[in-house]
Amino acid sequence: MVALGYALGGEHLPRAIRHAGFSLEATIEVVWYSFNGVFGAPVAVVTALILIFVVFGAVLEAIGTGDALLRVAQRATAKTRGGPAHAAIFASGLFGTLSGSTVANVVGTGVFTMPMIKRHGFSARFAGAVESAASSGGQIMPPVMGAVAFIMADVTGIPYVKIALAALVPSLFYYASLFVYVAVKAGREGIRKAADAPQVRITAQDGWLMTGFVIPLAVIVGVLVAGRSPAIGGFWATISGLVIGFIVSPPFRREPRRLLHAAVNAGKASAVLLVAVGAVGVVIGVMNMTGLGLKFANAVLSVSGENLFLALLLTMAACLVLGMGMPTVPAYLIIVLVMGPALSKMGISIVAAHLFAVYYAVLSVITPPVALAAFAAAPICGAPPFKVAVESCKIAAVGFIIPYVFVYEPSLLIIDGVSAAGFAWAALRLSLGLWLLTTGFEGWAFDRLGTLERLMRSAAGFGLLIPETISSIAALVLAAMALRREGAHVVREFAVRKPV
Repeated sequence: MVALGYALGGEHLPRAIRHAGFSLEATIEVVWYSFNGVFGAPVAVVTALILIFVVFGAVLEAIGTGDALLRVAQRATAKTRGGPAHAAIFASGLFGTLSGSTVANVVGTGVFTMPMIKRHGFSARFAGAVESAASSGGQIMPPVMGAVAFIMADVTGIPYVKIALAALVPSLFYYASLFVYVAVKAGREGIRKAADAPQVRITAQDGWLMTGFVIPLAVIVGVLVAGRSPAIGGFWATISGLVIGFIVSPPFRREPRRLLHAAVNAGKASAVLLVAVGAVGVVIGVMNMTGLGLKFANAVLSVSGENLFLALLLTMAACLVLGMGMPTVPAYLIIVLVMGPALSKMGISIVAAHLFAVYYAVLSVITPPVALAAFAAAPICGAPPFKVAVESCKIAAVGFIIPYVFVYEPSLLIIDGVSAAGFAWAALRLSLGLWLLTTGFEGWAFDRLGTLERLMRSAAGFGLLIPETISSIAALVLAAMALRREGAHVVREFAVRKPV
C-alpha cells in the first residue's frame, strides 16, 4: 500500500524522494499487466524452483523423518552440557535447510525441543531463544538453504554449486557459535548433564527413517552437480522420499491420508509464499518505475562516502528493517533490489554482497520488534515474545558479525583466488574471536569472570575480527593474556589423575 501510494502521489513528496508522478492507469499497467510487477521474475522463480521444495518438506514431515531426526540429534548430544539445547540446534540446522520457513521450523521442531530444554534447567525464555536462533540458521546452511540459494543463483547468474560452497564455512561458524553459547550459558547457570535423564534409544526404524532424509538430499546434490535444474532435483528428491516412505514407514503405508495431509499443508505454505512474493512484485514494480532503489543506494553511498564499514552498517540496518515480517525469499529479493547497487559500488564481490543480504534477511526474523520466529516460539515455551527475541539476538550475536568478516576476508567464502594460508588465518581469528566474545559477554569460562577479564576478552574478540595487521597482532597478544584461564583448566584436566 505504501509503494502504491508512493507511485500515485510521489510528486507531492520532499525533493529527496520526489518523482514525476504516475497515473492510476500507468501504475496498474506496470504492476499488474506487465512482467515487471506481480507476475515478474520473483513469482516466476518461486513457481519454477521453490514450490517443489515446499512439497518435498511436507512429504518428509508425513513420513516421520523429522521425528527420527530429532531423536538422532538428542542421542548425539546427550553427553554435552547443553543436552537438549544442543539437540535443538543440531536438528533445526538440518531440517531448517529443507523447510524454507523459519517459523515453520520453530513450530515443527520446537514443540518437542523447547519443553526438553526447560526440563534440563534452562529458563523458558532461553528455550524459545535457542530454537528461534537455530531455526533461523537453517536458511543459511547449504546445500538447500531454504531454497534461497536457487533464487540467488538465478539473480546473480552464479552457479548454484559455487553459491552453496561459498555459504558453507560461514554457516558452520554460525552454528558453532550457537553451540559455544549454549555450553557457556550452561556453565554459568551451573547446569550439568542430568544423571537421571532418560536415554533416547535409536531404533532400527529410526535408521531407516533417516534414509528418507539422507537419500533425497544426496539426490538433490547429485542432480545439481550433473548440471540439471534445481526443480528437477526437487522433483526426484520428492519421488525418492515417497518411495522410501512407503518402504520404511509402516504408518505411512497404513494411512494414505497422511499423503493427502502433506499435499494440503504444502498447498497452504505455497499459497502464503506466493502472496508474499506477489506483494514484493508490487514493490519491485514501483521501485523500477520511480527509481527509488537507486536513490536509496546513492543516499547510502553519499552518507558513507568511501567508508566501507559505515556503508555496511547502514546496509545492515536497512536489511533488518526491510526483512522484518517476511519470509526469507521475498525479504532477500527486496533487500537485494534496494541495497544491491550500493554494495556493488563499494567494490564487494557479488557473492559476498548477496550473502551479506541473505544473512540479515534471515536474522530479521529474530530481531525486535517484529521477530516472527520469537513470536512463534513464545506460546510454546511460555515466555514473553519480546524477551524471547532479545535473548535470541544475544545467542545469535556472532551471526550478526560473521557477514562483516567474510566481506573483509573473502577467503572464508572459498571462492576463486582463495589461498590456504589466507583461509587458515581468517578461520583462526574468527574461531578465537567467537570464543572470546561469547565468554566475555556471558562472563564465564570454566569459572566466573571478573569485569576486567570480560572487558579484555571482548576487546580481544573484536580486535581479532578487524582486518588490520597491527590490530590483529595486538588482539592476539591480548587474547593470549585472556586465555590463561583456559590454559590452566587444560593443565588441571590432564595433570590430575583420579585413582581407579
